Amino acid sequence: MTSSEIVLAVRIRDEIADLDRAVARAITVRGRSKVSADQDYYLDAVALNLHSFYSEVGRLFELTARHIDQSVPNGEFWHQNLINQMAQEVVNVRPAMISAAVAAGLDEYRRFRHLVRNVYATNLVPAKMQGLLE
Repeated sequence: MTSSEIVLAVRIRDEIADLDRAVARAITVRGRSKVSADQDYYLDAVALNLHSFYSEVGRLFELTARHIDQSVPNGEFWHQNLINQMAQEVVNVRPAMISAAVAAGLDEYRRFRHLVRNVYATNLVPAKMQGLLE
């Protein structure tokens, strides 16, 4: 491995560790929300961690696109295009990183992240968040 490949591998490992932490926190906080009188505060924390989950996945994909594919999507729909790019094989470079089914699931997280960034927390739907946690 070249030194740049080693650095990329370390960054990817770090991102995966952050991804694991976001998932664990979301699950823990959701459990607490079910038994707390302050359910709304816990649901806000769940939303934040689901947002973090997708952001971490996006960073992994962007690292892959930039350093392996040598092509990062741009434009208004670049996040959606990035998911689609990761679901495609890049001939003689890398296999597809995710299946079409996983890409569709990640698109749900992408839409949720957009909602969290652009809508008041009072409009979050706990049942929708539960589906994302599962």
